[in-house]
Amino acid sequence: MPRATGRVLTLLELLQSGGTRTMAELADRLGVEGRTVRRYVDQLIDLDVPVESVRGRYGGYRLAPGYRLPPLMLSDDEALAVLLGLVARRRAGLTETGQTAAEQTAAERTANETATAKIRRVLPQHIAHRLDSLLEALDFTDQPGELDTPDAGVLLTIADAVRHHRPVSIRYTDRDGRLSDRTLHAYGIVAHAGRWYVTGEDARIGEERTFRLDRIADARALPGSFETPAGPGPAQRVSAGFATAEYRHEVTLRIHGTVEQIRAHLPASVAKLEEHEPAVGEDRATERWRRVELRAERLDWLPPVLAALDRPFVIERPAELRDLVIALADRLTSYAAGPDREEPRTATP
Repeated sequence: MPRATGRVLTLLELLQSGGTRTMAELADRLGVEGRTVRRYVDQLIDLDVPVESVRGRYGGYRLAPGYRLPPLMLSDDEALAVLLGLVARRRAGLTETGQTAAEQTAAERTANETATAKIRRVLPQHIAHRLDSLLEALDFTDQPGELDTPDAGVLLTIADAVRHHRPVSIRYTDRDGRLSDRTLHAYGIVAHAGRWYVTGEDARIGEERTFRLDRIADARALPGSFETPAGPGPAQRVSAGFATAEYRHEVTLRIHGTVEQIRAHLPASVAKLEEHEPAVGEDRATERWRRVELRAERLDWLPPVLAALDRPFVIERPAELRDLVIALADRLTSYAAGPDREEPRTATP
């Protein structure tokens, strides 16, 4: 779910709670500027939500008297995009403004959780039941990434299989383009580095495997049941599998900072951290050049991580990562230098 969509839903929830909300309050709760709040209000008005502008020193926005959010007539894909976006950001420890969970205010966390719960309550019952299974099956690694929304039918079918310990038949295309039919005992669904995975036992060979959800073309529940083995949870199993797997890219960086500064964005499960030109007597709190090595199937999640790190860095390899970082810098520069967006139609309080 796009970040702006999540903020618009949070704005609707804030207004739905009643009373007049000042521009300053809404901007603070959403973590955006006032003109962005006005743009979100404009989007609600386009959706026929009766948002009123209250003028004056203590003015702001409110919903028209008597308005209530009607039942959401959403398809599986639409409901999945809304709830998955909210849940993923909360459980991954990221807010809409890129803050960590520790930096996020209690009010912001409450708004996110309340929006999730209320949207869940007004969903059609058959969709709500399937999403309950999904929420129980989800797990997250600590590697960052902006998550795509996978195919709703595949994701919800596998989530139900996880919840009820049922085998599931999948049609899977591997990285070399080979298509195969497999029977999977799914242990859990895991979000990792911007992608969704399912981990479990491939019943045909009797070994644990991890499959990318976007490569599963079809999923069907099968009769029978299985027991989930004791041991690490799904996220730990996926991380351990990636640690020993072959990857398309080997990345080597030099970053100037403390161990804590680097590990806050590139944890041990993601990257190997070594001293670059180590000096005797220095500790983890010393800012210095440190070598960072990692392997990745994709590189597109790394430039935003390096930008958020906000420390000097050098990319030793691969050259493709340098091009992606330069492209991100160019986009940010163009956004900052570009003209202001057209102001919304809603009157400014």
